[in-house]
Amino acid sequence: MDVFVVANQKGGVGKSTIAANLAVAAEAAGKGPAVLIDTDPQGTLSAWWNARESETPAFSPTTIEELPAKLRALESAGYAVAIIDTPPAITDAIRAVLDKATLVVVPVRPSPHDLRAVGRTVELVQGTGKPFVFALTQAKPNTRLTVSGVAALSAHGVVAPAIIHDRVDYAGSMIDGRTVQETDPKGRSATEMTELWKFVQARITKSTKARKVARG
Repeated sequence: MDVFVVANQKGGVGKSTIAANLAVAAEAAGKGPAVLIDTDPQGTLSAWWNARESETPAFSPTTIEELPAKLRALESAGYAVAIIDTPPAITDAIRAVLDKATLVVVPVRPSPHDLRAVGRTVELVQGTGKPFVFALTQAKPNTRLTVSGVAALSAHGVVAPAIIHDRVDYAGSMIDGRTVQETDPKGRSATEMTELWKFVQARITKSTKARKVARG
């Protein structure tokens, strides 16, 4: 089972939105069944799922302490993808969640303050030895900040080519338990999220092949 952990110690970067959309994209791509796990006490992802009419992706309530056993149980139950939302904090508990990741997705807004703050998250992820990628979120189209944000992040790791722009449909879809892929399947936001899923899935496939080669 592939485990995607969405993490950034700074709040307001769109972690819950990324997690929900990636799970729906995984199901749409035939890579499910997918399950969402919310470790953020604010419960944004939980509230989104409770407002949702569709039964997929699944949702599995748990605590950070119970997470290892929960992931084993979900894998045994046949889930192919687990996506974990995390709180905006740097703690030993968050480190325990990162330890279970196949890939860590780090959403970052292209603002000077956010770019400076992401260093603590990168240090934490690197300390676990887990692969990670940056996802630029809430970007303004055709602005210098977006371009400079990609350049700045590229110096520290891989940046997803799918940039998530600042559009009202992201917030609107989260209100009623849907995603942009469901509210407007042919819209630009839906395309962004579909491309982000393809990118992170490709990173997992590449990493898996590299491990197999290394083992010989």
